[in-house]
Amino acid sequence: MAYRYGDRNQMQFFPPCIEEYVAKDDPVRAYDAFVESLNFNELGIVAFEDKVGNPGYDPKAMIKLLIYGYSYGIRSSRKLERATCHNISFLWLMGGLKPDHKTIARFRHDNKSALKNILKQCAKLYIKLGLIEGNTLFVDGSKIRTNASIKHTWTKQRCEHYLKHIDKHIESILSECESIDAEEENSSSIVKVNDELKDTQALKLKRETIMQELKEQNLGSINTTDPDCVKVKGRQGIHAGYNSQIVVDEKNGLIASSDVADESNDLNQFAAQIDNANATLGQKCKTACSDAGYAAPEELKKIDEQSIKVIVPSQKQTYDRELKPFDKENFPYDANKDRYICPEGHELTYNHFCKGKNHRVYQIKDKTHCRACKHFGICTTSKAGRRLRRLQNEDIKIKLEKQYKHETSQAIYKLRKQKVELPFGHIKRNLGVNAFLLKGIDGVRAEMSLLASCFNIVRMINIIGVTTFAAKATG
Repeated sequence: MAYRYGDRNQMQFFPPCIEEYVAKDDPVRAYDAFVESLNFNELGIVAFEDKVGNPGYDPKAMIKLLIYGYSYGIRSSRKLERATCHNISFLWLMGGLKPDHKTIARFRHDNKSALKNILKQCAKLYIKLGLIEGNTLFVDGSKIRTNASIKHTWTKQRCEHYLKHIDKHIESILSECESIDAEEENSSSIVKVNDELKDTQALKLKRETIMQELKEQNLGSINTTDPDCVKVKGRQGIHAGYNSQIVVDEKNGLIASSDVADESNDLNQFAAQIDNANATLGQKCKTACSDAGYAAPEELKKIDEQSIKVIVPSQKQTYDRELKPFDKENFPYDANKDRYICPEGHELTYNHFCKGKNHRVYQIKDKTHCRACKHFGICTTSKAGRRLRRLQNEDIKIKLEKQYKHETSQAIYKLRKQKVELPFGHIKRNLGVNAFLLKGIDGVRAEMSLLASCFNIVRMINIIGVTTFAAKATG
């Protein structure tokens, strides 16, 4: 069989300009058109053409580099630098500009607030193009690691344990110093021991500072590399990270807003995320949907009060277990007299309020009824009689549980996975994002906005095509 061989010395005629290297329907043109459509004054990036000194790189070109690089999983500043020298699409996009990795990293760090606002303009552009309606919004969160090790996370218990052992270590070093002093003064060994003592004392001071900060700010833990991050639990274990949040529109599955929370769960996020998306879209949605991880009645109430239909199952509804004879649901509640009635007709009256768990406790009025009841041992085994707990917002919980069971609600909830979980799948698997590169809550919010914008552009290319988008975005 014959083979084809290359020849590096073969004379060829290349196109005379970079523009001719990229086809009219190449995806890079969509990214170029998108950045050109951005309002840089609203982003907070103002160009000074008459600024004295060494000229900087065009902010538009730098934004194009970051968005296009992130869209293809190239986030490292060194890899981006390399791409501007060897990749044709990057050469075309940058117009031949070749910033070094330090310049790229500095631009990304110094313009975090501008990068965070890119997604807002992205969503407004898609509303203009009719790709986002804002009628039904889906909320979801996913844990992403930060650029810090869990080993650098300190709690009060860990600090106390460390300080206890470091004091013993300092005492042993001091006693060693005394013995060496007696034997060989000014020797090399005493110099080494003194250096070790200084290092150990410096470590002790750092841990004492961390301990003081934990007490003053009343924190459960703090990471010395990234103080804003929290402990997050994932399938790979416990790591230092953030809880990234997105709100997705139903029509085409485009991300309407993104955020990053420094909390390890989603319970306090529902209202804030829906309100952020509504503010970006400039209108209130008609329906808001999420999974049971957001089922905090006080949060759901904030959205329900805005006349927005809330479709969020309770924790109990997700398990879909069969109702037992003596479950709370079989104890009718009398709102007028603020009491429950057990299946045998006895009263459970208000006993006390549990402040820690935010619920009211109701107990059988006469505990002898429980002891003498034929169901004692099944309904309850407590000698004090049967107790029930009622949440502060129990009424809204019951209302939303019924609302979730409606056929129309079930049809919307079935769309949730394919709409809101797809973006995280693309970001984590296709783009290979297993950790944020920037540190601090502002940095990771900026990076999350970039990643969400990249998903939207890819999605848009698949929906209307490169040439159509480029014409509409710049038109």
